[in-house]
Amino acid sequence: MTQEGIEYIYTDKAPRPVGPYSQGVKAGCFLFIAGQIPIDPGTGELVSGSFEEASRRALENVKAIVEAAGGSLDSIVKVTVYIRDIKRFSEFNKIYAEYFKHSKPARAVVEVSNLPLDAPLEIEAIAYLC
Repeated sequence: MTQEGIEYIYTDKAPRPVGPYSQGVKAGCFLFIAGQIPIDPGTGELVSGSFEEASRRALENVKAIVEAAGGSLDSIVKVTVYIRDIKRFSEFNKIYAEYFKHSKPARAVVEVSNLPLDAPLEIEAIAYLC
């Protein structure tokens, strides 16, 4: 769907939005990826496994959206991570480094008191696609 130079991105390889928002919005060369919690797009359910599994699922959701817009993880220039337990920062960092081997987006990691569905983390990103 396109509206005045804005393209709304949707892929069934990432969870369906559960509210009035888009998985991603492409405006010019930029893609804004909505916060992704570890929801399995196949089941629509929050991943109930380990923190590692949850982290990988959220990152896979981000990856699916950027790829649906014609980019890759290397296109991502900024990542914001909301994490419920900052003590898991090192564990998350190791997993994150596997996904961003070739690029090093600017990043912020912020501890928060809660997230939708009591998810352990949420990841949003901005990509540059030109």
